[in-house]
Amino acid sequence: MRVLAHPTRLRLLGLLRERGPQTATQLGDVVDEAPGTISYHLGKLASFALIEPAAVQSADQRERWWKATTLLTSWEPADLLEDPDKLAASSTLQKSIAQAYATRFTDYIDAAPTLPREWVAAGASSDRSLRLTVDELTAMRAELEILVDRWLDTSAAHDTATADGAEPVVLVYQAYRRP
Repeated sequence: MRVLAHPTRLRLLGLLRERGPQTATQLGDVVDEAPGTISYHLGKLASFALIEPAAVQSADQRERWWKATTLLTSWEPADLLEDPDKLAASSTLQKSIAQAYATRFTDYIDAAPTLPREWVAAGASSDRSLRLTVDELTAMRAELEILVDRWLDTSAAHDTATADGAEPVVLVYQAYRRP
């Protein structure tokens, strides 16, 4: 978790999941870092099997391509409550993820005036304050996961090579007891 908590590594893994196989040079252009720095971070991610070498995607056989090993990284923070070291690592990673979400949403807000009106209208940002029991919160979490899984299937049906109107969409939801 500590390896993934580094903001650059978190972003690199996200880019590989979103864009598919990439080289250090391609990733460096997106995150504005030197390929050597990117290669170092990719090596760290690979050492924990979060990414792996991918088939060369170009005519240049010297290029080293990388791909994510999974589409999702998840863990259950409640399972770490008895281990202070793991809990601290989880907390650090969750804070890095929250910062990445905040940055991505800020970027969207800044870009909204340049996006097509229908995409801005279709987007959503909201919050609600609910009063639930732990069992009700557990049930809501399960329902949200089922809903997201259904839309993941829809997303997977869109071929990135065709012009079917599908665009990358970010979905973030949170449900937690207020401290």
